[in-house]
Amino acid sequence: MTEKLTPMMRQYRRIKSELPEGVILFFRLGDFYEMFFDDAQRAAPVMGIALTKRNNTPMCGIPFHALDSYLAKMVRAGLKVAICDQVEEASAGKGIVRREVARIVTPGTVTGEEVLSSSENNFLLSVYKSGNATGVALMDLSTGLFFAEELSDVSQLRDAVARHSPSECLVTEEQAEKEGLSAVLAGCIGEQVTLCQDWPFEYDTASDTLTRHFGVHSLEGLGCEGNAAVAGAAGGLLHHVRDGLRRNVDHVRSFSMRSTGDRLVLDETTILNLNLVPVQGDGGANLLKVLDATKTAMGARKLRQWMLVPLARLDAVNGRHDAVQEFFDDRALLADLRGACDDVRDIERLITRIGSGGGNARDLNAIGRSLSAVPALKELFGSRKGLLHDLAEQLVHLPEVVEMVASTIVEEPPLAVKEGGVIAEGYNADLDELREIAVNGRKWLAEFQAREQERTGVKNLKVRHNRVHGYYVEISKAQLANVPEGYERRQTTVNAERFITPELKEYEGKIIGASDKAHALEYEIFCEVRDKIAAETECIQRTADAIGALDVLAAFADRALALGYVRPSMNEGDAFRVVEGRHPVIEQIPDAERFVPNDTVLNCNDSQLIIITGPNMAGKSTYIRQVALIAIMAHMGSFVPAKEAEVSILDRVFTRVGASDDLARGRSTFMVEMQETANILNNASEKSLIVLDEIGRGTSTFDGISIAWAVAEHLHNKVKAKTLFATHYHELTDLSRTMKGIRNFNILVKERGDSIVFLRRIAEGAADKSYGIQVARLAGLPSSVLERSNEILANLEENEMSEAGQPKLAKK
Repeated sequence: MTEKLTPMMRQYRRIKSELPEGVILFFRLGDFYEMFFDDAQRAAPVMGIALTKRNNTPMCGIPFHALDSYLAKMVRAGLKVAICDQVEEASAGKGIVRREVARIVTPGTVTGEEVLSSSENNFLLSVYKSGNATGVALMDLSTGLFFAEELSDVSQLRDAVARHSPSECLVTEEQAEKEGLSAVLAGCIGEQVTLCQDWPFEYDTASDTLTRHFGVHSLEGLGCEGNAAVAGAAGGLLHHVRDGLRRNVDHVRSFSMRSTGDRLVLDETTILNLNLVPVQGDGGANLLKVLDATKTAMGARKLRQWMLVPLARLDAVNGRHDAVQEFFDDRALLADLRGACDDVRDIERLITRIGSGGGNARDLNAIGRSLSAVPALKELFGSRKGLLHDLAEQLVHLPEVVEMVASTIVEEPPLAVKEGGVIAEGYNADLDELREIAVNGRKWLAEFQAREQERTGVKNLKVRHNRVHGYYVEISKAQLANVPEGYERRQTTVNAERFITPELKEYEGKIIGASDKAHALEYEIFCEVRDKIAAETECIQRTADAIGALDVLAAFADRALALGYVRPSMNEGDAFRVVEGRHPVIEQIPDAERFVPNDTVLNCNDSQLIIITGPNMAGKSTYIRQVALIAIMAHMGSFVPAKEAEVSILDRVFTRVGASDDLARGRSTFMVEMQETANILNNASEKSLIVLDEIGRGTSTFDGISIAWAVAEHLHNKVKAKTLFATHYHELTDLSRTMKGIRNFNILVKERGDSIVFLRRIAEGAADKSYGIQVARLAGLPSSVLERSNEILANLEENEMSEAGQPKLAKK
């Protein structure tokens, strides 16, 4: 079989065999990328192109210049693609052109604008377990962001995935099965789990990979010396991207360890229950949408990071609040900052493209214009103190880069960088001279054509050009008798003859040579400028990070001014007090009823566990969620929707709200509820905030009450965390009689005959009934069902049951 293959197909087979399983090969053939066999059959329907056959071989292809748009379709479909390019020019008699795989693109390492969201990082996550420790490392190849976390337990892996929303996860082949990591990840991220060899993750190899890349003597400066789990995850990830996928990682200039002790921990359930960020496919209301008034892509991504990983250190939180306060108090400063950000493009991703040898002249212009805003930004904050001063110090002014781009690149360059029109006139004398020759050449050709028409008397004589024959004189067959001496026949067509003259041939060399040389010189100058900018990668990344942070702080101030937020007073104790707190998302929903604010007092003394009763639809869930959201916003550094707020520093926020099953993982509604409750009871501390909604509703009444009662006792006696506990079990209100720190509150309603009006106001004391039938009436149940429900309820309340165990009919 091998002997029958053409040399080109043998080359294709060899390159394909060297790729990881499942990777689709884009094989460069001239002006096209071709796919063959199974690759073609998989790729054609995804890209929406025709699948053809040649010699019974399935194949399809795309134009090389359209690679990015088709690559975007492949990555969105979760496929991995190897780009194989020609690495030498084709020439007659030389044999087959040498080809090599330039890079492998996967969902977690894509950098193209066509795929990426400007407001989200595109993370590749790796996980490695060593002993009892689990390390996770994350890299956003599009920005160069690279960091790691140590998890105390592998069960926290799902929460890490929820916090960072990686597009792809790596795990070693051995640990995927032995440690069960593959199953955990598959439950979080589906099919985008990549299995890797074990040896790059082993400590010695991973340590060598990291120290060589960052040019350090040990891992001590990176914060993971002797930490086999974290070093393994980070080193294995770096090796996979650089060596396995053949990607340029020169722009990955820094690595950091993130300590969970400095962060407010939010697990997967809490992130989902509180609608912090959009869920894939869900464009509904969420906190991120409310708070995102950022002006830059860097700011939008950083806001999302701050929201999902808030701070838990008092000095750091207060530092952000101080900065927001300065913007809040000085609207001119706020306007100046936001105005300066208008011209700042996504330099964090632009420098990645430029630094990896990509990018075009428009990218260089965007970098130059964005960096030109730096002096004004530094001047704005030069006399400030605290975080604003620190961020201003992080901004790097690069006047040489700004001036170089402004003087080199034309204002509106073309997308292509090898076809001319990129370099400004006057920058390079040699280039200007070549351009002049090319321009004058066109003028000369027009004059030559006019002279020859006059000399020969052939008025339809034309000077034309094609790639095969170059420049020539075309004369119709009816005028051939007038062809002068010295015209050398070049080609015969149906209606005309084509000729060349010594004068035209001589000038052709000048014109074509000048144009080609000008294009080559322009590209050479472009590459020099691009390389000089790439040399400033670290400074530009640091500047981008600072601009992103300033942008978020200014956005917080903008939202606070527009939406009536106040600065929370943070404390290291346990006091949590909110006056007239509001739900930041619900109050912004258009056409909603007027939002009613409510107070909250929580502490670990006399208001540690608040039991909230009242009917469905009255607002219990909204109230307890708004308290959790206010806590998270305060820890982010944002002001909060309230009249006053005093917030204690927390270590975690837990939520258990709603009712849903998880059929894909074989869990019923009640099982989901119990597992989420178990997570809270096993991991909460005195510094946690817990929000519970309807514990024990998925089983029998007596079972449910028993579980809810026991959970409340455990939270009060053992965990001692600040807790809001909404329930329909009125029996739980009796706990306040015997346990200090448990208080009862209810959502007020007003009865009007058989119906009720929700007042949305929380008040101390227990609700006297659940109003379930009245809510059912609002929902539209038939009147016959409602009447029968009232009869049954009356008999149940009187404990009147028939001998058969059925409720008796109420007497009429």
